[in-house]
Amino acid sequence: MSEADDRELDALQAVLAAEHAAVYGYGVVGGRIDEGRRGEARAAYDAHRSRRDALTRDVRDLGGRPVAASAGYALPFSVPDSVAAVRLAAELEERLAGVYSDLVRAADGERRAAAAGALREAAVRAARWRGGSVAFPGLAERGGASSGRSSGSGSSGSEGSGSEGSDAGSSGSGASGSGPSGSASVGPTG
Repeated sequence: MSEADDRELDALQAVLAAEHAAVYGYGVVGGRIDEGRRGEARAAYDAHRSRRDALTRDVRDLGGRPVAASAGYALPFSVPDSVAAVRLAAELEERLAGVYSDLVRAADGERRAAAAGALREAAVRAARWRGGSVAFPGLAERGGASSGRSSGSGSSGSEGSGSEGSDAGSSGSGASGSGPSGSASVGPTG
């Protein structure tokens, strides 16, 4: 396997780990969100399950063994109500945009186009959940300037505002890509 194929496989594994976490996270969102937005949460949940399944096939196509989902994930903050559920959904989508941007960088051809489409979809969902958007989805958290969050890639910022509870910067997926694989997932509970 070439170095480029290794980078692509690592990026695919990171995105797969992030999609596993998003599926888990949307399970929490669905349990707490108001009835008026439950359909939106269900559509996002279904979309992430579908992407997760496609990514599993992509990893196998490249000769890799797909990273497994963790049994549970630590949420980045407490989700006691619908307001927090909406915030969690936006957070999940923003983090996914970050790892999809890494896959766009690592892939080419059809896979790159699919990753760019997934990045766009995550950015649109994040904007809908948040009620606003960022100039460059998937890149805002890297600088930490607009969101106040660390990218999980070695910068020294803090996760969230300090009132959010546990750090979710590590996916625990075993993916060894150079991108912020942990930035797109809620952390595994161990």
